[in-house]
Amino acid sequence: MARDAQFAKMNGLGNKILVVDMRGRTDRVTPAAAIALAGNAETHFDQIMAIHDPRAEGTDAWIDIVNSDGTFAQACGNGTRCVVQALAAETGRRAFTFQTVAGILNAEEHEDGLISVDMGKPEFRWDRIPLAEEFADTRRIELQIGPIDAPVLHSPSAASMGNPHAIFWVDGDVWDYELDRFGPLLENHPIFPERANISIARIRGSEELDLRTWERGAGLTLACGSAACAAAVSAARTGRTGRRVRVNMPSGGPLFIDWRDDDHVVMTGPAEWEWSGHLDPAAGDYVREGRKAAAQ
Repeated sequence: MARDAQFAKMNGLGNKILVVDMRGRTDRVTPAAAIALAGNAETHFDQIMAIHDPRAEGTDAWIDIVNSDGTFAQACGNGTRCVVQALAAETGRRAFTFQTVAGILNAEEHEDGLISVDMGKPEFRWDRIPLAEEFADTRRIELQIGPIDAPVLHSPSAASMGNPHAIFWVDGDVWDYELDRFGPLLENHPIFPERANISIARIRGSEELDLRTWERGAGLTLACGSAACAAAVSAARTGRTGRRVRVNMPSGGPLFIDWRDDDHVVMTGPAEWEWSGHLDPAAGDYVREGRKAAAQ
């Protein structure tokens, strides 16, 4: 194995995360390594959060976010919480500032173990989400699945939380829809030039909603933090809820989203460590607790 990097297998409400320590190095986790690790049952993940040395003054780290298909993502709220927990355990600190391609993220671990991440400001302008054509009002865009006179899903809200999202509102159970079938089609629809995260949301009250997400570059996931934020702000923006909501995930656990008056969206939820090891960032070979294995 080439010079390896320490990593932790973690999860944020079931969102499978590998936190890889790339500090002190100049290389990156390669797409080939990501695909190999994702193809192994033991190391399968939704996102890799690769922690690099800071690039900007006043930040604690630069974070590369890699999807299970080897592509790079702009944002991952559940993964960011996992990074906070890992660094808090290492340093004893509770507050951190990270930089990603989407911008600066401030995060804090609370006394009860829950972690809040300031996900920044949402973006609703069509060309900043981005969409391939102009919509004056992205609370409801023209997109549907199914027959034109009886669509199964239609008229989603579109927003960006550092990455593009489309949220379809439904009245029934979110499990009644074949998101595993529709998700790939919608993710890659021409209306989304950078692809998109596709969610189905059901309002349960002015302060609560259910959410399922097909995650861009990862597929069906038990939780998606940025999707929870996008759904929460879109629900408030369309008058379906207030600005503080509980978002119920397929994992069973909730995220709490607060769209503050300063326009910043704060996500609060847990993170969980599972096990640790070392891996080759170029090839994906890894060692777990003294036992060598190769990603398949």
